[in-house]
Amino acid sequence: MAATLVDLTHQVTTAMPVYPGDPSVLLEPALTTATAGVNVLALHLGSQSGTHVDAPYHVDVTWPTLDGLPLELFTGPAVVADLRGLAPRAAVTPDLLAPALERCGAGHVLLLATGWARHWGTDAYLAHPSLTPAAAEAIVAAGVRTVGVDALSVDPTADPGPGDPAVAALLADLTDEHDQGAAAEEPTLAAHRVLLGASGGGVIAENLTDLRLLLEAQEAGRPVEVSLFPLRLVAADGAPVRAVARLG
Repeated sequence: MAATLVDLTHQVTTAMPVYPGDPSVLLEPALTTATAGVNVLALHLGSQSGTHVDAPYHVDVTWPTLDGLPLELFTGPAVVADLRGLAPRAAVTPDLLAPALERCGAGHVLLLATGWARHWGTDAYLAHPSLTPAAAEAIVAAGVRTVGVDALSVDPTADPGPGDPAVAALLADLTDEHDQGAAAEEPTLAAHRVLLGASGGGVIAENLTDLRLLLEAQEAGRPVEVSLFPLRLVAADGAPVRAVARLG
């Protein structure tokens, strides 16, 4: 059977979904053939826009930046963990990863197939399953340094609250009135810290597209390889990637 290439990358478009608080994405002409003889596109986006990888520097300024990581971290044979069917905001525990981790070792890329890519562009995309710290520890213990997920993050994403400013203000007033001592919860990024802080550094790919074809290939005994090469940004916390799988 001939090898098949599968694109795992979301299209980069103006106003595409981003992590809450991240820079918005804007694509617009900078030059056109009508005025300059060539077409050139101006891009405004964040290092975590769309399908991207996180470098260790993303969560700790003392850890390696993107340009300090070996290329080997961004490609390799892949093992896909089938996590489809989990409830919104479900915890991915070590036992759920055990079948996949048994097939993993140094140099493998672990892909987490939650099925959440189907919610891309909707509010439901923020309610994805996420790794427990223990699950992240199990991944590192298996020798894996590269993890990818078809969701917004490997950690829980906080609920941004209602989109209506009036409703948000009302809820804030109620919180002040009834829970004056409570502090707003901030994401701890515990799984990020475990995976990225692994000995030698690790990387995380997020916002992959549907991994169903990879699961089918794996079940059929076909080898799966993945490439997650980022833009070569200097001193960066991460960068967009063109994620591609090769099914043998």
